[in-house]
Amino acid sequence: MTRAKNFAGRVAALTVLYTLLLLDIIPTPLINDKAKKEILPTLPWWALISTGSYLLSQLGWGLYHFSDTPKAYEELMVDIKEAKDFLRGRGVDVDS
Repeated sequence: MTRAKNFAGRVAALTVLYTLLLLDIIPTPLINDKAKKEILPTLPWWALISTGSYLLSQLGWGLYHFSDTPKAYEELMVDIKEAKDFLRGRGVDVDS
């Protein structure tokens, strides 16, 4: 849960900063007003598209290397069998 709280805190801070910049509460002396009015409204879309591209590349990379993990598959199957045996010993029906 710590990663989720850390992520949420960063997103909240960036959202506040973006809102302050968009509403001209924080001045931007190095950027002229025309460029600021053209760039700032598109930043959320840029962030969304960049995040989606990154996640799709990670998904593709994982699928590409999926066949390289038979040992992890075997370990997972052993863990599942142990968990089912443990639950059966406690009287839980896990086969249905």
